[in-house]
Amino acid sequence: MRALIAGLWFASTLATGTAVAQPFPFNEAGVTMGHWHIASRDVQANKKIFIAMGGTPVTGAEAVIFPGIRINLALGTAPGSGGSVGSSVNHVGFIVNNVQEQVAKWKAAGVTVLPGGNNRLDQAFVETPDGLRIEILEDKTQAMPIRHEHVHFSVPKADVPKAQAWYAKTFGGKAGTRNNAPIVDVPGGQLRFAAAETPQAPTKGRVLDHIGFDVRDLQAFIKKIEAEGIKLDEPYRKNEQTGTAITYITDPWGTRVELVQRPVAPSTR
Repeated sequence: MRALIAGLWFASTLATGTAVAQPFPFNEAGVTMGHWHIASRDVQANKKIFIAMGGTPVTGAEAVIFPGIRINLALGTAPGSGGSVGSSVNHVGFIVNNVQEQVAKWKAAGVTVLPGGNNRLDQAFVETPDGLRIEILEDKTQAMPIRHEHVHFSVPKADVPKAQAWYAKTFGGKAGTRNNAPIVDVPGGQLRFAAAETPQAPTKGRVLDHIGFDVRDLQAFIKKIEAEGIKLDEPYRKNEQTGTAITYITDPWGTRVELVQRPVAPSTR
């Protein structure tokens, strides 16, 4: 079912020319996975990598879209300092229909690919020159070549269940397990949690500066999370020309999170 939904999302993306691609449908809390935001040292080099991996460039923006995620490649003028490993988001992940076939294509296009753990053939890793670590996993039943799969958090061992509960409550996700490890499912991706042996750095200012969720009604969502004791990093603001509204929060373990309300596409009004 997730593959079918992803396929429909990708088809709608192509139909709109990627200018205003719509994310996965909102869950009951009005939330869906939105984006990763990279503070690239070399935007064009990163764009080349993601396009070679099957992403679609966004017209008029330094961004690339995959089913389930938008990757923004520039953040102001300052590049990030420090890779994802060592931060509260250790890595992010895609799932492909055949790891070895996709890896061969990517290598032919100049992408550096690292082998899976213990020489697993159904796993690989891509690490950008900036230090963003990306896990590649396999689902041979998947119709499309590639889609967004997960964000992997690294928090103190005692806080793993707390982080899982926080993300499930805050974003209306479904808590569960995968391979006996805690997860939270949200539309468009899975949030995974692992124990860190040493303190991890906040994401802000690093190459993966923040992750983002799209919300249906941002002002209503702000009221909800403020009632739960979550403070905004900055005030709500709306771009009247584009209709997009945003704010930021930081989770208790240092991950910066952007909350975005995008304008409704004309066809869905």
